Amino acid sequence: MLIRWLLAAVHLLGYGFALAAIIGRTRALRRLTNAADLPRVFVADNAWGITAVILIVTGMMRVFGGFEKGADYYLHEPLFHLKMAALVLILLLEAAPMMTLIRWRVAVRKGETPDVSRAGRFARTGHWQSILLILMVFAASGMARGIGAGSS
Repeated sequence: MLIRWLLAAVHLLGYGFALAAIIGRTRALRRLTNAADLPRVFVADNAWGITAVILIVTGMMRVFGGFEKGADYYLHEPLFHLKMAALVLILLLEAAPMMTLIRWRVAVRKGETPDVSRAGRFARTGHWQSILLILMVFAASGMARGIGAGSS
């Protein structure tokens, strides 16, 4: 029982920290004008990456680790499918910023100045990721309240 509670708490806290990290990276990207501003972007990006891993790991543990209702429950729950669809979209949206930020980090380590012209585009991506993360919270809270399959 204690593990279930702690796992749920860490998972829920992960949403708040993930949202803060996405917003932080979005703001840093929006304000990015030259390579001198990159450290702020990298810190926020690290936070977003760490919180994403925490959410995914705790979520997988809750679904497949035998700590919660079990995979059979979740896999037959429409709101879980909505939540997973939002996660997949977040991850798909993350591909371009992630690859570009890796290239920027490599360039900075080599003493080069990366082309930061796509920063505004990645900031807009962060807005969509924030919306999708909030949708995930609504889906999760609906599942916790029994809203979904078989409920009226």
